[in-house]
Amino acid sequence: MTQNMRSLRNFFLYKCLFALTFWNHIRLSVENELFTSASNDFPEDGSDKKIKSLPLLYTNSKQSKANVDWVVIQNTTESLSLSEITNDNVKKLVALLSNFRQGSRLQNLTLTNVSVDWNALIEIFQTVWHSSIEYFNINSVTQLSDIESYVFDYSGTSMKALTIKNVLITDLYFSQNDLYKIFADMNIAALTIAESDLIHMLCPSSDSPFRYLNFLKNDLTDLLFQKCDKLIQLETLILQKNKFESLSKVSFMTSHMKSLKYLDMSNNLLSHDAADVQCRWAESLTELDLSSNQLTDSVFECLPVNIKKLDLHNNQITSIAKGMAELKSLQELNLASNRLADLPGCSGFTSLEFLNIEMNLILTPSADFFQSCPRVRELQAGHNPFKCSCELQGFIRLKRQSGGKLFGWPAAYVCEYPEDLRGTQLKDFHLTELACNTTLLLVTALLLTLVLVAVVAFVCIYLDVPWYVRMTWQWTQTKRRAWHNHPEEQETVLQFHAFISYSERDSLWVKNELIPNLEKGEGCVQLCQHERNFIPGKSIVENIINCIEKSYKSIFVLSPNFVQSEWCHYELYFAHHKLFSENSNSLILILLEPIPPYIIPTRYHKLKALMAKRTYLEWPKERSKRALFWANLRAAISINLPTADGERCGETDD
Repeated sequence: MTQNMRSLRNFFLYKCLFALTFWNHIRLSVENELFTSASNDFPEDGSDKKIKSLPLLYTNSKQSKANVDWVVIQNTTESLSLSEITNDNVKKLVALLSNFRQGSRLQNLTLTNVSVDWNALIEIFQTVWHSSIEYFNINSVTQLSDIESYVFDYSGTSMKALTIKNVLITDLYFSQNDLYKIFADMNIAALTIAESDLIHMLCPSSDSPFRYLNFLKNDLTDLLFQKCDKLIQLETLILQKNKFESLSKVSFMTSHMKSLKYLDMSNNLLSHDAADVQCRWAESLTELDLSSNQLTDSVFECLPVNIKKLDLHNNQITSIAKGMAELKSLQELNLASNRLADLPGCSGFTSLEFLNIEMNLILTPSADFFQSCPRVRELQAGHNPFKCSCELQGFIRLKRQSGGKLFGWPAAYVCEYPEDLRGTQLKDFHLTELACNTTLLLVTALLLTLVLVAVVAFVCIYLDVPWYVRMTWQWTQTKRRAWHNHPEEQETVLQFHAFISYSERDSLWVKNELIPNLEKGEGCVQLCQHERNFIPGKSIVENIINCIEKSYKSIFVLSPNFVQSEWCHYELYFAHHKLFSENSNSLILILLEPIPPYIIPTRYHKLKALMAKRTYLEWPKERSKRALFWANLRAAISINLPTADGERCGETDD
């Protein structure tokens, strides 16, 4: 154990000594071999790799103050990064850079915070141009003196890429061409001038070797590179965050760029409203970024036909009309943050594989999207204000069938409407098939309605409801006619002790037994009989109602014949109606013959109820009991009635 610890300690000691020796060797080596690490993203082999930025790398922040008054940010054997370059030390800087002839190991140079006049700046560029430096980055430049014409010597250079950021020109009066010409005619592969308020750039005077141009965050306009046919090798053009307004002019700008593959026009003021203006794009253009502009639906009339990747997010697009665009090579389409109300079809995008339609206004996306877009491998449709209703069920089923093609599921797919479901993930939203299938719902409702109608019809027929409705209607009509014809006679005056209701088949008993024993006995009993008291010219129903209302009691002679008579049923109904409407005890039931329950029709349920609840008089077969029968009947109908001469008929006594 002790031996292992001793060996480990010796190993670390040797390592530390080696590091100190190596550092001293670097510091004491050639004084001008001071370097910094810079971007080396541009391809040297002519490949299609796109260069979108050349970032500065301050990988070692340890600073040392040199005897030339600039600040050394970092140094390696291949890179040099210096800061605080002024007119006071620029001569020493030029002298230092002059030592790095072609063939030297220095390839990357970064200068930061440069405040020099025009001549000193040009001298730095000219020195770098004839050195071994391939990648030159200059950041935060303040140019102090007058800008004037200069014949730049571009010959014999190792330069491949120049990046200039954050330039401030204090001279307000100078020829713009003197400045632009220096950069336009550079014989390098990549040029970046960013965040420098650049308002224009000249077309190169001869065929340019530029393959990469980046003018990020300047003030360039539609005048840039119009009718310029010298950028025949340009593959990547970045014009993000400028002031371009016309999409058609941008297309004409690219028409002479025979090798252009990538164009970034994002964060401009682009629009395309003139449908009659034709667009002419570079045929080689395959990737186009038009995001964060002011483009509407008409943009699809002005797009490169060979485009493969198109970014239109954060515009004002509301729909994609069928037949408007035929982009058969398009593979990736970004339509996020627009105003689309539904998923676009793929009739014009037959090769589409990736679609981003997040943050639009889609409430119920189409369920047949993957059928119209069979080649789509990924759909990003989250963060839309989904309306969780029956129409959304198809889209939710689409997720189950898509096999993971919905990007961001389920977190990005949340109900927005209705309010009681807000925040519910679509995967947790469920409705029954019956609630969402209109045809099934209608069929079910129709069947239930038919069943209900059938049940109601059966009950009505079983209880003879139509008959009762008809009788009620006739009662109402009779009372209404009586009121209109003789309103002064509406106060009913009793004229009869009793109204007799019986079957015609029982008329012999009524005439031979009932009437003689009541009318010819003691007292002046007056009975109402339809054969002698119905008024000719009036309807039978009206006569029945009048007789019942003018009679103190209603006598019903019950027998099997009674329940078979329709008119007896009418009379029983109206008498029962009076019983309830006047709250009187006016019904007298005489059971002439026993009535088997099975022969009583269903509609005689009131009769069944009366016989079950009320006491009735049964006609005795024994003669000895009939005197008591008549006595009870007279007592039930006894009342004083006014006679024809104004006197009142006395009560009958047994």
